[in-house]
Amino acid sequence: MSASGSTRAILAALLANAGIAVAKFIGFLITRSSSMLAEAVHSVADTSNQALLLLGQRRAKREATELHQFGYGRSRFFYSFVVALVLFTVGAIFALYEGYHKVSHPQPLTSPMVAIGILVVAIGLESYSFRTAVVESRPLKGTGSWWQFIRRSRNPELPVVLLEDTGALLGLVFALLGVGLTILTGNPIWDGVGTMLIGALLAVIAVILMVEMHSLLIGEGATGEELAAIQSALEGTDRIDRVIHLRTQYLGPEEMLVGAKIALAAATDLASVAAAIDAAEAAVRAAVPNATVIYIEPDLDRSPAR
Repeated sequence: MSASGSTRAILAALLANAGIAVAKFIGFLITRSSSMLAEAVHSVADTSNQALLLLGQRRAKREATELHQFGYGRSRFFYSFVVALVLFTVGAIFALYEGYHKVSHPQPLTSPMVAIGILVVAIGLESYSFRTAVVESRPLKGTGSWWQFIRRSRNPELPVVLLEDTGALLGLVFALLGVGLTILTGNPIWDGVGTMLIGALLAVIAVILMVEMHSLLIGEGATGEELAAIQSALEGTDRIDRVIHLRTQYLGPEEMLVGAKIALAAATDLASVAAAIDAAEAAVRAAVPNATVIYIEPDLDRSPAR
């Protein structure tokens, strides 16, 4: 899938979060709920994050230069990593601090039903954003679980939006729980507890994203299915006896570098070697369209047959 699916998911999340942030800030000014404030800051962080993801997509489209000869595809990985940092520093740490302050110094809520109404509407809007991310991610997910998709996807934006939207929905539930328990018990400490739960949730999501984006930044190879397809394409090419070794690395979400050493018969003439390499490159690109940069080195097979 091209970046268009990611862009649709990002735009849906950006529009939803921007509107929700305004509503939550208004709700906080009316109710003085720390859960509402934490959720408002969370939505501002998410809106900023979507803008960063769009910026990463734009910068990744720049043409290759002498300094960056393989292009700027990894810009999308970098900006997704920045999103994880923003989610942790702005969202999680603020919510944990605000929750601790509210638990230590409880303050009664004013007009709590306003907060309930805003949170319910926000859940509806976040559900729309989440559904868009799910729809755009499903073709890439395949038959694996959603957790496997998050761990294995080379597309950074969709896992980011999925986890952000999941965190947003759960955060709204925690805020609703905190405000609801405060109304039922008359004890505002529950509002602070709900806020701290939001902070802990955001911290967990941010750490998961940091780990996954760091892995993409330092370079991930082809998936198991892609590797098998490349191997099969090479071995199925005329004149190639076997693949001696194969290395892959993603230069961007839709750009893979493939380097292979292939074994040819000793009597193969130069023209046949060139034809075999051309045929192998075509076969690999047909099998794995993301294989955009391919280097194939011909050699004699000096290792034991496997």
